[in-house]
Amino acid sequence: MDTLSYKTISANKATAQKGWVVVDAENLVLGRLASQVAKIIRGKHKPDFTPHVDCGDNVIVINADKIKLTGKKMTDKVYVRHTGYPGGQRFTTPRELLAKHPIRIVEHAVKGMLPKNRLGRRLYTNLFVYTGGQHPHSAQQPKEVKLEL
Repeated sequence: MDTLSYKTISANKATAQKGWVVVDAENLVLGRLASQVAKIIRGKHKPDFTPHVDCGDNVIVINADKIKLTGKKMTDKVYVRHTGYPGGQRFTTPRELLAKHPIRIVEHAVKGMLPKNRLGRRLYTNLFVYTGGQHPHSAQQPKEVKLEL
C-alpha cells in the first residue's frame, strides 16, 4: 500500500549519467561563465543531483583567450602565488596572464567555485579548457550549450 509514497533517489558512481558539454567562452564575462561551468561540473542542473557524488558532466571550454572582464579588473585584479621559497610571493594581473597562459584564468575561476575537498579536486578533472575554437574531444560527441548569462 505504498503507491503514494515517494522515494528519494540518490545517485552513486555507478548510476550517474555523465555527459560531455561544449561551452564557447567568446565575449562572455569570466565570473558568470565560471559559475555556470562549475554548476554543470557539479551536476546541480540535474534532477538526480547528489552533493557527495561526482554526477555532473565533463565540460569543454573553447575560446578561453577571448573572455571579458568587467570594469578595471584586467589591470587592477591581482593573482597571487608562492614559489615555496622565502620571499617567493609572485603577483600577476589578468592582462599578463592572458598574454602568457590564457587557459589558467578560466581554470582558476572555475576551481575557486568548486568544493574545497576531495570531491572538488576530483570534479576539477572534468574541466577541459582550450584557447582556439577546436578541441580534441570530438569522439565523445559533446553537446553545444548556450549559457544564459
